[in-house]
Amino acid sequence: MQYWLMKSEPDVWSIDQQKKSGAKGAPWDGVRNYQAAKNLKNMKKGDLCFFYHSNIGKEIVGIVEIIKEAFLDKTDKKKKFVAVQVRFKKKLKKSITLENIKKNKALKHLSLIKQSRLSVMSIDSKSWKILNKMGSI
Repeated sequence: MQYWLMKSEPDVWSIDQQKKSGAKGAPWDGVRNYQAAKNLKNMKKGDLCFFYHSNIGKEIVGIVEIIKEAFLDKTDKKKKFVAVQVRFKKKLKKSITLENIKKNKALKHLSLIKQSRLSVMSIDSKSWKILNKMGSI
């Protein structure tokens, strides 16, 4: 299993909207960055992802699970990019702010800090455990 972080602007798609999508989940589409798209292609069914509210909030608010691996993104007219299907797993008891992530020296290497505009990124298992602890999971 691999771990990931996926960013969404909460006024476009929030953790609450994700939760409402139920067991069938929802496509994670609209990704147009090649590095982020490559990350989507590397996701496997059962992988877990932190759900990050970008722009408004700048915080990890929940966890979603990959339930369908990469498929053609229906929102891409040129048919170059992919989407994955994700299902809500849980909301964090305590959101993890970007400010607090930056304060943790063990997390300084994360793409979230180093490549702030990247919308889909991998998270190593050690960092996943640290962030889970920070989120009171």
